[in-house]
This record gives sequence, C-alpha cells and structure tokens, in this order.
Amino acid sequence: MVGMKTVTAALALSILTAGCSGGGSESGDPASGTTGTAASEAAPSVDSGPPGTDDVATLDGVAYASLTGDPASGKSAFMQCRTCHVVDPGMNRVGPSLANIVGREAGSVAGFRYSEANANSGIIWTEEKLFQFLEKPQRVIPKTRMIFAGMPDVQKRADVIAYLKNPG
Repeated sequence: MVGMKTVTAALALSILTAGCSGGGSESGDPASGTTGTAASEAAPSVDSGPPGTDDVATLDGVAYASLTGDPASGKSAFMQCRTCHVVDPGMNRVGPSLANIVGREAGSVAGFRYSEANANSGIIWTEEKLFQFLEKPQRVIPKTRMIFAGMPDVQKRADVIAYLKNPG
C-alpha cells in the first residue's frame, strides 16, 4: 500500500515538473538566445480576444468558401439547435428565431433579450461569420449566454448555414 502511494506521489511530481518546465530540455546557442526545444520553435497561440467583426478565420483553418453546404443535411444537423432556436419568423424560444439570419445584425431580433456581449458585438451574420461562430460561439462572442460548445464538423456547419439560408 505504501509503495502505491509513493509511486502515485512520484508520478504527480513528475507531471507537475514537466508542466512547469515545458517537459523538454533546452539546447542550442545560449549566446544567441535560441534553443532547440519544440516548445520554443512552435510559439504557443496567445488568446488575443475575440476575432474582429470582419475576421472570419476559424480555429481549424478551414475556409467556408471551400465547402458546399447541403440544406437537407443541414436540416438534420439543425436538430441539435432546435432545443433553443427555430427558423420561424417572430418565434423566439430560449434563443432567438434564426429566420433570415444571413445578412442580419447580431442581437437584433425583436422581442428577444440578448446578452450585452451579443447585442453590442457589431457583427453582421454573413455566411462566413456564421461558419466561424458555429465552430466555437464563446470564442466569437465571449460572454454570450449561448451555452452551445460548438460544431467541430466543418461540413455540418456548412450544411446548417445552407439550411438557414433556405429552410423551406
């Protein structure tokens, strides 16, 4: 029993040490200030806040223009969204109606109480911006009340947008 505690403590200590030090050894030219570690060669991404209103870059690097959405598949993928949203005009649920969302200003559906972050985002919902938003909503509008974690599948995102453009 004591042996297991010792092993567990040693493992925990090594994990902590690796996490603090980057887990690698430094090599290179100390005079130039360069090192040969993978961690220093690949600069960590720094969270510089939400993307700008015109920035449509996605975390996965996929551009919306490279995809063709299928409205029928989008209708199926939209089922997870139906918990909070509908595509019927003037009908809000937990989330606002998504009728005619493409081209609309964020936070502008009458009768829906948006978070301050959403209402003041300045975003116009282009297809590209929706594609970015659906990937990870909290990244695009931090402090939004929308609790959806995101849709990592690029094709499903494109399909949902195709459906939202023409839900009929």
